[in-house]
Amino acid sequence: MNIAAFPRSLTEVPFYSPARNEASLFELAWSRKLPLLLKGPTGCGKTRFVAHMAARLGLPLHTVSCHDDLTAADLTGRYLLKGGDTVWTDGPLTRAVREGGICYLDEVVEARKDVAVVLHPLTDDRRILPLERTGEELEAPDGFMLIVSYNPGYQSLLKALKPSTRQRFVAIAFDFLPPEQEIPVVAAESGLSEARVKPLVQLAGRLRALKGHDLEEGVSTRLLVYCASLIAAGLPAGEAVLATMIEPLTDEPDVKAALVEVARAVLG
Repeated sequence: MNIAAFPRSLTEVPFYSPARNEASLFELAWSRKLPLLLKGPTGCGKTRFVAHMAARLGLPLHTVSCHDDLTAADLTGRYLLKGGDTVWTDGPLTRAVREGGICYLDEVVEARKDVAVVLHPLTDDRRILPLERTGEELEAPDGFMLIVSYNPGYQSLLKALKPSTRQRFVAIAFDFLPPEQEIPVVAAESGLSEARVKPLVQLAGRLRALKGHDLEEGVSTRLLVYCASLIAAGLPAGEAVLATMIEPLTDEPDVKAALVEVARAVLG
């Protein structure tokens, strides 16, 4: 489980380029103590947005990357042996409820089903976290906010966010930025000039159009930044594109060869 908890000052606000009104909607949800659901493709900026807003509001951020083996106990806590004694140890969700701040569950649909049961009391007017193992019932302070995210493109009948859960959240849909906005973002993150980033973004657009056909997923903004960073460090563009925008997308030789041809056509 990848967990990070850190307060940030306003001087450490991570760079984020808003697409629409997501920042103001986040602030309104925060002020009204409403839970938030972010949905969109992998690598489109959901996690960066949360880090940006946490820093902007000066809030501690507890991030949990959800996976198949993540259980409710991983979030709430468990008894552990320490120095011969059995001691209760809070999980990241419990710490956030006790201390305040944001608890962000990334790709929440990957977690086991018992996680949703734990979250439900925190997403209605009760805003409580029952801890059966300790007999506590924690009431979330005003400074607590629950945020979850998922990629609708990866959902299946076995891994989907139930309507009864989705309707407990204010939801914001994310997508990749339009080219005129994505170019300066990638340039700012990588140090590569906008003129050299522009064809990379154009290529990403062509590859994203193949999603659902030859590719399960398109090129993320994250991969674009990786590609531009390697080019800025001196790697030839063709090698950088292969390593970051083609190899991560497919293992099929025929598909890979087709993507290489698309890259050559776009980049020249």
